[in-house]
Amino acid sequence: MFVAASSQCFSDVKFEEACQQLADLEYDRVEIWMHNAGTHLSPQEVGADPERFAHRYREQTRLTPIAFHLEDDVPLELFDGICRAAKLLRITQITIPSAELGTPFNEEIDRLRSRLLISNRSGLLLSLKTQIGRLTEDPRTAVELCQAIQGLGLTLDVSHYIAGPHANHSYDPLFGYVYHIHFRDTSPTQLQVPVGLGEVDYARIISMLSQFHYHRALSVEVLPGLLAGADRSLEMRKLRMLLETLL
Repeated sequence: MFVAASSQCFSDVKFEEACQQLADLEYDRVEIWMHNAGTHLSPQEVGADPERFAHRYREQTRLTPIAFHLEDDVPLELFDGICRAAKLLRITQITIPSAELGTPFNEEIDRLRSRLLISNRSGLLLSLKTQIGRLTEDPRTAVELCQAIQGLGLTLDVSHYIAGPHANHSYDPLFGYVYHIHFRDTSPTQLQVPVGLGEVDYARIISMLSQFHYHRALSVEVLPGLLAGADRSLEMRKLRMLLETLL
């Protein structure tokens, strides 16, 4: 396992500046986050011309890209371009959102199968983010989706289980399906709190991942909008040092 950081940690600035700030904080691996809104980085910038984006990325930063993370669903043609960009950058994993709550299960299965076919062609591991407000907010449904589609995995974000509506349910059954993981500290009432004030048991999570031979990234994903005046750089340094100590 190794420590990385999501460019979402600096989603309030342009992608190039986010990479520079991560490098200044001594992160050497980055998860590339894309969002349809804002000025950070859009899926269209990546997928419309994969070769151009890959060239632009190599010119802008020396950070090693380790994953893509799509905040929003995108059309199949654009998703194909994003997967081709991942292959050019030697990225092996991509996170997408599950459907919103209320979406019929079979409808979501059909959507995910179409995306898995495309990601497989580029040699990518495809995983669903565990997230409040979407089908994966219930750990049982998250497992059922993976069981229904062979090869589909999860991007485990335990914050959404600690602070979410299924806080009383164990998320241990998910570990066998984890392809990627997002870390921040969380309390039962707040999705993000300063490091050390929450209830995320980092050591136990890493131990559980080890039992399933997980050897990929531990990605720091600090959410700028939920810092409530805390020093973002300090929080990210603390998280990096804590995770590195546990490895």
